[in-house]
Amino acid sequence: MSGYNGAKSRFGWRARRDLLLAAGAMVSFVSGSAIAQTVDTGQGTFASQKLSNAPAADYGAPPLPAPEALVPQVNQYLKQYGTAVLLSSVDEFDANVTGAKTGSANSGQYGLEWDQDWDILAGIHGFQTHAVAVGRYGIPDSRIFGDNLNPSQEIYGAGGNTAIHLVFFYGEETMAHGRFNLAFGRFPSQNDFDASPLNCNFQQNSLCGNPKAVGDNVANSSYPDANWAARLRIRPIAPVYIQAGIFFTEDNIYNAADGMRSGFHLDSSHINGEFFPVELGFEPAFGPDKLPGHYKVGFGYDNDNHNSNYLDQNGAPIAYTGLPAQVRKGGSQAWVSADQMVIRNGAGATDGIIVKGDYVHNDPRYSTRADEVIFTALDRGFWKARPFDTVGLLFAYTSVAGSLGKLEALQQELGEPVVGTGGTYVSNNDPSIPNGVQSHTMNIELNYQIHVFRGVTLAPDFQYFIRPNAEKSLPDAALLGFKSVIELF
Repeated sequence: MSGYNGAKSRFGWRARRDLLLAAGAMVSFVSGSAIAQTVDTGQGTFASQKLSNAPAADYGAPPLPAPEALVPQVNQYLKQYGTAVLLSSVDEFDANVTGAKTGSANSGQYGLEWDQDWDILAGIHGFQTHAVAVGRYGIPDSRIFGDNLNPSQEIYGAGGNTAIHLVFFYGEETMAHGRFNLAFGRFPSQNDFDASPLNCNFQQNSLCGNPKAVGDNVANSSYPDANWAARLRIRPIAPVYIQAGIFFTEDNIYNAADGMRSGFHLDSSHINGEFFPVELGFEPAFGPDKLPGHYKVGFGYDNDNHNSNYLDQNGAPIAYTGLPAQVRKGGSQAWVSADQMVIRNGAGATDGIIVKGDYVHNDPRYSTRADEVIFTALDRGFWKARPFDTVGLLFAYTSVAGSLGKLEALQQELGEPVVGTGGTYVSNNDPSIPNGVQSHTMNIELNYQIHVFRGVTLAPDFQYFIRPNAEKSLPDAALLGFKSVIELF
């Protein structure tokens, strides 16, 4: 995944000079504009970067990633063959210093990405392929104090506890000078829909890599899990696009059954429906400083079966009968996202102050997260001596579906375990933490991204959870930690 083109890095030139003097006979590093290394780089964001940074004048195929890396010569050499590779590591640590239960936890991911432009390699005009495989480990610290809604570390869960997990592999064909782009293969719907390369400037899973509520509906596949799919994007004019797709949903991509933990079970035996997203986007650049903005609205419908949050198969409250949940055919969700640079600090696409807002609404009859509202602000390049350093601030509000809260209140009234239903929510299994009725939760994050060296970024991080797990009975919690990103090549 590529970073963003920005002003030349003085630190990068000095590092090159010192390495040359130390090595003596070392081959000189290639000159040119440095690529900003930030914590929003790593495996998997390339798809959304291509969308958000579509060329304004040239309708050609999107450029391949050009990661800022510890060993940039690898991709400098491969570029002549239309090949780009990225080997990287992301690590996230948090320590809970307040709340019902203190503690710390660490999560991480190592990954390999391969992007190929077949026009350069074999003369197949406009055709590119993309593949990512990762390994994951750890658990988010927020689970220590009872939060299962918005994990404090986004690198966890699906794809974990295996040596290698296949995230996606797909091809895309760019036609009519970039006005039409067709993707087909196995990839997550959230690669392109309600996606933004700005999201992973943060560590918390409420936003990175997509707003958490978007993936609440398991028909909408989320990185690092994927579906067989096809997606068409049309750009009638450069700043405007409309895209739609069909994703063949599977009932087990988020669990370890039948080989899906490794991501290499690729047959169609688990396909149980289709998800149909559509999104309209507007990507202007305002004023003499060409301040970029990205505005999008989308809607998704699926024809999967969904378990009711409250009613059993006969239409009575589940808490009374204990019977299986009522099954509803079909579901929907909608989203709105907007980001805008308001002050420019440098030449790069994200060199400035950027404000961003997101809203997601899910069908409350079967979803856990009915609504999510997120506001973020980023300031990159504010310090001229350190143009790649970034300050990020996030506020997220998540409301739990009223039907689920109603069930939990009834379970509590009847003296039953508050466990939700239909697999949509399972209360924390730590008996030292009370399980209560869920309503809403708020999360705050503040970080400072330090560009340590070419290909290395470290971001000290502070998070604050208000009503963790959307439960009034759980005390607020403050977390201190960091996120690191290292790109080898």
